[in-house]
Amino acid sequence: ILQVSEIKTEYLDPQLIDKTKDQSNAKKLAVDYYQSKIFSIERQILALQNLKDLKTKQLRNKYIQLEEKLNGEKAELTAVENEMGLLKDQYERQEKLYLEGLVSKTQLQQRNISYQNSLAKKTALQNKINQTNQDIQIANIELKSIDQDYSEKIDKANGEKYQSLSMAESTKSDISKLENQVSNYTLRNEMYVLLAPQDGQIIQAKKSGIGEIVKEGEIVSKIVPSITNYAVELFVKPVDFPLVQLGQKVRFQFDGFPAIVFSGWPNASYGTFGGEIKAIESNIGENGMFRILVVHDPKTKKWPEELRVGCGAHAIALLNDVPIWYEIWRNINGFPPDFYKNQRGKKQK
Repeated sequence: ILQVSEIKTEYLDPQLIDKTKDQSNAKKLAVDYYQSKIFSIERQILALQNLKDLKTKQLRNKYIQLEEKLNGEKAELTAVENEMGLLKDQYERQEKLYLEGLVSKTQLQQRNISYQNSLAKKTALQNKINQTNQDIQIANIELKSIDQDYSEKIDKANGEKYQSLSMAESTKSDISKLENQVSNYTLRNEMYVLLAPQDGQIIQAKKSGIGEIVKEGEIVSKIVPSITNYAVELFVKPVDFPLVQLGQKVRFQFDGFPAIVFSGWPNASYGTFGGEIKAIESNIGENGMFRILVVHDPKTKKWPEELRVGCGAHAIALLNDVPIWYEIWRNINGFPPDFYKNQRGKKQK
């Protein structure tokens, strides 16, 4: 029917689909990069956690060893203090004996040296105890420092991991949008040549020539389909609507096909065509009448092949066969016509 071309700048690029696909592929590579980065960060976090546990275990062992060392030094100090007390008593007794002239000065000096050595040993042990206490405090500080240091590193790595996860999900969303654009561009390219939805004849072209602008939703042309199964659209007055039912027989006189119609004697009519009611609308139209659709009755002769959409038709809905005197009597008295009865014997509604 029509061949169209783009006028919008965003669709003028002939390689638009390929470039959009390249963007989508680049985004997919970015997703792979973020996933690899996330995997690397997870391994880094695991290594930091293991190293933290190892360092903590080492410092705790060192802390236990220092406590055991401190307990041993304290026990040794107690023994030295006991020995020093004994040496002090011996020195004081020796000094009394020396003053009384019972022992020599050399013996007194030996006792004094033993006592001074014991005192020096006690001082050295106290210094060791103080050093061990200081080492224990340092180990405790290092233990807390390791926990804080590695916790900061792990938290930083987790932050990078979640940032990468966010970027990966955002990139996946961009990929979905790009793939949607590729599908839309592909479908758009297939619509540059407009094809008729069915066989028929163009009866009116709204756009013709070269350089015409077609807007969205605008009618381009009207097509009369080449169909063989016609249906006649009839309108029934509300007063006659109760007389109509599905499957009811109808006779037609088409425009352009003369016929002799005998009112009241449809079987004697010549040149009319048979039909059957196929659909009945339940709502009234704008013209104040009900619409029905009538198709060809296969038990009667075929409709003319020269019929076209839009041809006029005059219809006669057949009522029940009655004697002539009854029909004359009914019309004189203004009684309604008889209803047709279906196969079950029920009257129309």
